[in-house]
Amino acid sequence: MKQLVLAILTFATFTTTMKAQKKQVRASESNVVWKGYKLGGSHQGTIAIKSGTLEFKDNMLTGGTFVMDMTTIGSTDLSGEDKDKLDGHLKSDDFFGVATYSTADMVFTKVSATGKNAYEVTGSLTIKGTTHSITFDLSVYGNKATASLKIDRSKYNVRYGSASFFDNLKDNVIYDEFDIVADLQF
Repeated sequence: MKQLVLAILTFATFTTTMKAQKKQVRASESNVVWKGYKLGGSHQGTIAIKSGTLEFKDNMLTGGTFVMDMTTIGSTDLSGEDKDKLDGHLKSDDFFGVATYSTADMVFTKVSATGKNAYEVTGSLTIKGTTHSITFDLSVYGNKATASLKIDRSKYNVRYGSASFFDNLKDNVIYDEFDIVADLQF
């Protein structure tokens, strides 16, 4: 009898382990787009994924981790000298300080199914060494996932042009919230 119970427990453990999977995000095939807003306009661009995994159990999303390569942040709506100027400014200490903080990290802390292939994800997002919780929607279809995030940069000490920290900015206000849309391949 003891042997039968042990065999059942071993089989149950083995099959449970087999159903849990970590899938590597293919960084070169994935795309992360940002969009920031200012009074009277906006700018957008991309950031490369350095590494990432999505975790599944019984084909349901259960976790994930991502590392973004902040040294790759750049605009896609400008060209020439204007692009170089904005890209350099985004990498400077005024914004993301990539010489000191070359990566931004996301670790999923809670995943709840909200429908077929749809999830509400809460994660710990670290930018410039500061970590805050953020909640966003993520959808999974086959080997693809998409997520949309709205991030308040002022929480991460990204203060340049923020009316939350500076008075008298007038037409030079850059809004605190920016958008991220991630299209992931795994």
